[in-house]
Amino acid sequence: MGKPTSFGRSISLRIIIIALLVLVLLIPISMVTGLIHERQQRSREVTAEVTAKWADTQQIGGIVLTLPYQKHWKDSDGKEQTSVSYVQLLPESLNIKGSLNPFERQRGIYKVILYVAEISYSGAFNLENLSKCGVPLGDMIWSDAFVSIGITDMRGINEAMLLNWNGNSYQLEPGVRQGCDLFDTGVSVPIAIEPAAAEQSVTPINFSFALDLNGSEAISFLPLGQITTAEMSSEWASPSFEGAFLPQTRSIDSNGFIASWKILDFNRNYPQQWVGNIGGAKLDEVREYDFGVMLFSPIDQYSQSLRALKYAILFVGLTFLIFFTVEVFNRRRIHPVQYLLVGLALCLFYVLLLSLSEHIAFAAAYVIAALACLVLITVYVGSALQSKVAALATAATLAGLYAFMYVLLSNEDYALLIGSVGLFVIMVAVMLLTRKVDWYRIELRQESAADAESSEPWDEQWDQLQE
Repeated sequence: MGKPTSFGRSISLRIIIIALLVLVLLIPISMVTGLIHERQQRSREVTAEVTAKWADTQQIGGIVLTLPYQKHWKDSDGKEQTSVSYVQLLPESLNIKGSLNPFERQRGIYKVILYVAEISYSGAFNLENLSKCGVPLGDMIWSDAFVSIGITDMRGINEAMLLNWNGNSYQLEPGVRQGCDLFDTGVSVPIAIEPAAAEQSVTPINFSFALDLNGSEAISFLPLGQITTAEMSSEWASPSFEGAFLPQTRSIDSNGFIASWKILDFNRNYPQQWVGNIGGAKLDEVREYDFGVMLFSPIDQYSQSLRALKYAILFVGLTFLIFFTVEVFNRRRIHPVQYLLVGLALCLFYVLLLSLSEHIAFAAAYVIAALACLVLITVYVGSALQSKVAALATAATLAGLYAFMYVLLSNEDYALLIGSVGLFVIMVAVMLLTRKVDWYRIELRQESAADAESSEPWDEQWDQLQE
């Protein structure tokens, strides 16, 4: 071994260079981050391509009764004019019951979650609520009344839809008629309301209809009833309940889930009836008061890989700390290129993890990638430093770090607590092991030894320091 350079003689200079190397390794780490985001975006594009041919996530709203009426007003000349406006009436009761039959469609290496939903609606309208709108019943155009049902992706409809309206059957037609702006897409149909029955409004109007609907990943409903109840079931074992309301009761096991909701009109900020178009921000607010379920995939390899990448600097820093300790107490110096190669090998772990997790289970991919990098770095360190102690110390540290990180990834809710406690324990261990080290004395010794082109064995130096 030749005469050490100034890098080999000065501890302070080595610390500065090591810190710079850690910063340099942020470049490949950021490149890996970009690669993960790119693969994640590709997965989303594949999902969009598949759902474009099947059906997207579905939001079902309904049912709404729209009643046109003659609106009387005077123009600027004082002449009385008439125009047609609309009253929107929501159901007094709305009952939803459905089941989701999910399955996975694979395209290349990507999987997309699709479903077929079988949903039945039932409920009743109470025409007494029309009196709250302030519109004279004599101005109502009863013959032009119609009902609308909102369906966000019409491609998903599998069967013709029939509406049972107070004992009469109506064939629902595609498209939402002019006068109901609550839905952008959906179905509607004119219905018959007898003026005499409407004016008496003693008996509620019952309705029911069924949906056979394709969709992907999620389904949601609008709670338009004065009292809305819903029950959903599926064989999917990992649901994620979403929207403005969580289910009141739910049961989830390996065979699937059953969930039920009960939502009152007091739980949302819009009325059961209104005159004219609801429009604008109020319309968005109505649509945001939805509830439903997402068929959640319990393992998303991309988000898991991104979470793992957050600890890359910890891996690099602690591995470099071991190398630095070997340098301080051993006459064999470690060149910056060797630091850099080991750092790049640590970064390569995340590329292996990402590529393997796209084809096999994330846990198996993690174990394979960790073992590959662990063996590579251990063999390299043992050969380059000709020190079994350094190689074993590196292997033990990396094994502990990989195990520690997997625990963090497996316990997302407690990741911060576990991570902070783990980092504190590591800091305590480092401070305890170096609490009696005289760094000035070591630096002077190494500079003198370097000038004489000789150095004492590591064991003798350590014994002298302990004295």
